[in-house]
Amino acid sequence: MIALASDTEGPRKWAPEDTDSESEDHEKLTYVITEPCIDLKDASCLDVCPVDCIYTTDADNQYFIHPDECIDCGACESVCPVSAIFPEDAVPDKWKQYTEMNKVYFNK
Repeated sequence: MIALASDTEGPRKWAPEDTDSESEDHEKLTYVITEPCIDLKDASCLDVCPVDCIYTTDADNQYFIHPDECIDCGACESVCPVSAIFPEDAVPDKWKQYTEMNKVYFNK
């Protein structure tokens, strides 16, 4: 379920509601941006993300999806012009290292 979260210093964002049914030890599924995005940084995914959970810096050669902020809506996956975005459990074997790179980027 999704609830509107109000941020007094910025725009309103959509955020997942806390639920008692989820264990804190349970890692939730997230989306991962893989190799086809390298050096492209098209930004179509940024335009559709309802929670602004996709990050990069000028020094980075790709975008990264924050695993704690992603609400698993899949909006980014369908607009990626190079099909670089996958649910974490569906990343092709040849790009599995991007799942770990994403976690390292956010110190997970």
